[in-house]
Amino acid sequence: MWQEKIETMPREELEALQSERLRNQVKRMYERVPLFKERMDEKGLSPDDIRGIEDLHKLPFSYKQDLRDYYPYGLFAEPLENIARVHASSGTTGKKIVVGYTQKDLDDWADCVARMMYAIGLDNRDFIQVSYGYGLFTGGLGAHGGAERIGATVIPTSSGNTANQLQTMADFGSTCLCCTPSYALYLGEAAEEAGLTDSLKLKAGIFGAEPWSEDMRREIEKKLRIKAYDIYGLSEIMGPGVSYECEYQAGMHVCEDMFIPEIIDPDTLEVLPEGEKGELVFTTITKEGFPLIRYRTRDICSLNYEKCKCGRTHVRMNKPQGRTDDMLIIRGVNVFPSQIEEVLLKVGGDITPNYQIIVDRVNNTDTFDINVEMSEELFSDDIKTIEKTERTIKEKLREVLGISAGVHLVNPKSITRSEGKAKRVIDKRKI
Repeated sequence: MWQEKIETMPREELEALQSERLRNQVKRMYERVPLFKERMDEKGLSPDDIRGIEDLHKLPFSYKQDLRDYYPYGLFAEPLENIARVHASSGTTGKKIVVGYTQKDLDDWADCVARMMYAIGLDNRDFIQVSYGYGLFTGGLGAHGGAERIGATVIPTSSGNTANQLQTMADFGSTCLCCTPSYALYLGEAAEEAGLTDSLKLKAGIFGAEPWSEDMRREIEKKLRIKAYDIYGLSEIMGPGVSYECEYQAGMHVCEDMFIPEIIDPDTLEVLPEGEKGELVFTTITKEGFPLIRYRTRDICSLNYEKCKCGRTHVRMNKPQGRTDDMLIIRGVNVFPSQIEEVLLKVGGDITPNYQIIVDRVNNTDTFDINVEMSEELFSDDIKTIEKTERTIKEKLREVLGISAGVHLVNPKSITRSEGKAKRVIDKRKI
């Protein structure tokens, strides 16, 4: 098993390791990152006040806006000559979110992804097709590094050109696919249409970079005839591999020797007890190039500290149920796109998992409409059947969300497919 001693370390030993690394990281950042020192000073704290993880709650939070304010390199804790690579993600203000890695950071990152690959049964006999985008986005090179670390054969197709993706998958004998879940679903549909499903040798898929439901997991597994696993990460903390599912698919193991998770109440900012749902916060305790203390991810989930059936002792985070900054407030009601996806996938049958949410404001009142693709079978059915399906979806959405939505069944293949992150929401109130 990959790094078994670390992944199965008794809780008390793990917490002692975390405390030591936290103390060192706080001291290092206090000396090297001016913004962190300024916020510590504002709280009247010195590095000596942080004795271990029991004092973590005393430390100041960090935010995505900090990365924009100190763009591009203002939060780095190493001189630029020690930075081996930079990655970035686009920001809503037009400035990218820039992160940096030393060579040790890149090695640690590869270890994180390699842990997952071993956890789901991959090894040096596998052919891993990486269909995440390569470049400044962390997905492609993150998965690539983990695959190389376990000695697997990497097939770096990057994203796009679906027909070529499928032909490569069939010809090269890919056994594992890495991409976004929405693109995996699209590849499954395209494989069926091209008559290639039977020729694929896939056994597993590693999917992340966007939220997806358990129903979507089952749909992907059915179409691609694989076991689909969730991987979590964000550029600010590392990239894919911050946490990952094992063979039991019972939550994502956080690499706690590198990252300390907390769950806070997003309103009061208080740390919540184990098992309660709130906002996920991460502290990096081994990162050199771009460390962050108590970074507010905006992801909403809970933590489970029970030992997993696989034997790993690292805490498991449940699949995020949405993001505080992705949440839509419609007529005073909080709505997450993931809730809508779950309803649509449960209806199944006559509709496809492809949908788009459109929110607008007319005469000072929010309008809420959802376009949902019909299956080919429903499209060729009579109008009464189509209307009945629309009513069923409306009723189920109202039960789950507590508000009504306009549901419009649209023609098959009429909603644009994404080869990266799916664009599910068009909020015209912000345009």
